[in-house]
Amino acid sequence: MRRSFLGEFEEIVLLVVAACPTEAYGVVIWEDLQQQTGRSITMSAVHATLYRLEEKGFLSSVMGGATAERGGRRKRFFTLTALGVRSLQDIQEVRDRLWQAIPQGKFQLITG
Repeated sequence: MRRSFLGEFEEIVLLVVAACPTEAYGVVIWEDLQQQTGRSITMSAVHATLYRLEEKGFLSSVMGGATAERGGRRKRFFTLTALGVRSLQDIQEVRDRLWQAIPQGKFQLITG
């Protein structure tokens, strides 16, 4: 299988889905993304990314039941797949190695 790389926003979306303490669906993911990043993000950007991640195999989704508070519309709930979990673990390992490779005091030389 050809390895598919994640962009920064895709990585953050996957992390938000993974960290969601309840069922992860569009509005919850969108609100958490904005809170965690401090960025203004459109709902359409979130949905496009969720569907793209699902197409790539990093997420799966199921439709929930209709709810009265949504006017009878159903919610789509997203969960990480095994590929999504492995990808996030790989990304974390690479980032950890890079952070460990930074020489002690390097940032002081740059900012000092």
